[in-house]
Amino acid sequence: MRGVRLILKDHQWDRMAPHLPGKRMDPGGTAVDSRLFVEAVLWLARAGSPWRDLPDLFGNWNSAFVRFSRWSKSGVWDRLFAAMADEPDFEYVMIDSTIVRANQHAAGKKGG
Repeated sequence: MRGVRLILKDHQWDRMAPHLPGKRMDPGGTAVDSRLFVEAVLWLARAGSPWRDLPDLFGNWNSAFVRFSRWSKSGVWDRLFAAMADEPDFEYVMIDSTIVRANQHAAGKKGG
């Protein structure tokens, strides 16, 4: 899809994959393309977009949201972050600017 950048490198995915549910040997269903799903979550984090704006490349936005919620409730993200924390990749650092305070002059002159 034009305009959508995928960022996971193979060596990063190789480290992540063993910590994710949905493998053939896991109880329950087998996950459909977990790598693309993780890419979708990373796209949302980078873009700061709502779930409904998820590009079609990543599949149905509601299915992605439900899967994200299920992984959150079951602790998948916590386990993944703990497993990956020993070797951080600072190529992409995401900061939510809504928490950044600006001084009184940052907005410019009043009425201007």
